[in-house]
Amino acid sequence: MGKRKVLSESNLKELVLPEQGELLGRVTKIASGDHVLVKCTDGKVRLCRIRGKMKRRVWIRENDVVLVAPWDFDDSRADVVWRYIKAHEEWLIQNNYLPQNF
Repeated sequence: MGKRKVLSESNLKELVLPEQGELLGRVTKIASGDHVLVKCTDGKVRLCRIRGKMKRRVWIRENDVVLVAPWDFDDSRADVVWRYIKAHEEWLIQNNYLPQNF
């Protein structure tokens, strides 16, 4: 049996940047199985729903940086679109997408 190649976490995922109508935020609390409270970069705290596509594939924990898409008809709620790994979080801070002490 051959050895598995060990990849660092930064090589595992591509970097997704926020597009029009999307915000960055930090998970403050896990509300239930597929709902989390997220403090967004615009200062609002939103109740966000984890999409079904991400629900079983990506584990979201407190203090993770996520990309959210606010709902058009209710600004206090949103959908979680993406979860960033630690290396990408540092890149976002260095390139001024996230505030320094967010």
